[in-house]
Amino acid sequence: MTAPVSARGGSHAAPFILQRWSPRAFTPADISEADLLALLEAGRWAPSAYNHQPWRFIHARRDTPDWERFLGWLVPFNRSWAEHASAIVYVASRRVTDDTKNGGVRANPTHAFDTGAASVLVQLQAWHNGWATHPISGFDHALAHEGLGLPEDHDLHAAIVIGRQAAADTLPEGLAEREQPSDRLPLADVVFPGRFPVG
Repeated sequence: MTAPVSARGGSHAAPFILQRWSPRAFTPADISEADLLALLEAGRWAPSAYNHQPWRFIHARRDTPDWERFLGWLVPFNRSWAEHASAIVYVASRRVTDDTKNGGVRANPTHAFDTGAASVLVQLQAWHNGWATHPISGFDHALAHEGLGLPEDHDLHAAIVIGRQAAADTLPEGLAEREQPSDRLPLADVVFPGRFPVG
């Protein structure tokens, strides 16, 4: 499951970062609850402001009672390939935190940032353990929020599709050609000394 060197060459990033990518070709393999929880455990150790840990992972494994429900919220395009995966993890975060001094709650401005960090660790741990992941936002957020039973003070951000990677030719025509790592913008396009460039 390593990315072609030509797609990721010339970078000084660690190999475990460069080799992770987001395939859509999965083979219908089961993942045990213990194996899935081992991936989510990595997310538990992410850094967060004041250690508030706002992330929440709600999961379903294939061939379990919740599987079809989790698939049902996906847009048809994403369902067409995600239905072959092993698990779907919906990623949410609590946008407020308990205010123990004043006996209430207050806004947590970094809840989404912190949850993104936790999600990346889950994906890197999955890659390390031999699983492929593909994060998606293409699902009915309102239906999923309700179906997951999320409280009103929680935001639903994305879903992570997890499975054993299959060969690209298992995908429908049109998708198979796209089954390769994506490139990234040059560092100079996203990193600036001192201030954001004008113009």
